Amino acid sequence: MLALVLGQLGLHSAMAGIRMAASLQVLREGHGAWTVGLLLALFAAAPVLTAWQAGRLADRQGYHPLVHGSVALSIVGGCAALASTFADGTLHLTLLCVAATFVGTAANVGMLTIQRTAGLVARDGTERLRVFSWLGVAPSFANVIGPVAVGLAIDGFGFAAGYALMAALPLMTALAARRVPRTAGAPAHAHAPAARTPWSLLRTPGLRRLLVVNWLLSMSWDVHTFAVPLLGHERGFAASTVGLILGLFTLSVTGIRLVIPLLAHRLREVTVMRGAMVGTALIYGAYPFAPNAWVMGGLALLLGMTLGSVQPMIMSVLHQLTPHDRHGEALALRSMAINATSTAMPILFGASGALVGVAALFWAVGACVLAGSGLPRRFSSSR
Repeated sequence: MLALVLGQLGLHSAMAGIRMAASLQVLREGHGAWTVGLLLALFAAAPVLTAWQAGRLADRQGYHPLVHGSVALSIVGGCAALASTFADGTLHLTLLCVAATFVGTAANVGMLTIQRTAGLVARDGTERLRVFSWLGVAPSFANVIGPVAVGLAIDGFGFAAGYALMAALPLMTALAARRVPRTAGAPAHAHAPAARTPWSLLRTPGLRRLLVVNWLLSMSWDVHTFAVPLLGHERGFAASTVGLILGLFTLSVTGIRLVIPLLAHRLREVTVMRGAMVGTALIYGAYPFAPNAWVMGGLALLLGMTLGSVQPMIMSVLHQLTPHDRHGEALALRSMAINATSTAMPILFGASGALVGVAALFWAVGACVLAGSGLPRRFSSSR
């Protein structure tokens, strides 16, 4: 388990660090917010296009080939970012776009493969919840380790040193992979290739409802990251105050995922998902009424508990619903939905927020989540 967590930590930390460093570099060189937005979109857009094939490869080839390929791709992406510090003009931006595409794809492919392996080694539902809770801690730590490490390197030695450090981080994944037992991938499917399509997998009972639940909660996560700075700006909060509110949310997500393994034997996935959706809707309804930063911080802590508790439950149900030899493909569908949301929703949120205001955005998303809170109760009858 530790090897799987460290494997995800290495790839995700490199991606988070390069994402932050590339944004800073582009801004310091005088480019506008539109260029930064385009660059950031590539980190999520590329995985949308590659996730399905990566999931199929994970099902066929198992853990090590895909993880080693992800490490190589991430290192190449880090080297492209490093090379951008010695270039200028169009070549400079091109290299950063290559880096974003490669590193984003590597982190996503590695995540799919690691999650698939974790789900398969779990012996029962309780152990599966524990496994996915521990894995869920890795991105939270990575989003701290990567940006902090690259920031210190940039301040001390410049952007080239920061990118070089990020290019080396995936080596931790390669070293950790040596502790993961080698197992064969799933046997070749007996049906014709045409049968192994996303549409055939979506006919699995309960899977479409689970993906809708996942999409609603992923959208909730994105709107919190997007709308809290806007709400804080409207209230006249300092940047450090807004950062603290978002930091409390991340801290709460990490904390709840550390607690879930201790309570896994008492938890039912469907109950937790329904409770989390109702809780998220209520918190979103209350956010615009928060009178000060302290109350917003408290709501951020509560929201971190509701949204942070859901991912292990969704992953556990996903593995229960899908055929053994198509877990990678199911994870790919989930990844495609999340990354498509992360790519498109900020644009939609921005347009909506400008038209109806930040408060209405919170209420609209909360209403959507509340409307979908009845979906999880039907999973049990689908299995």
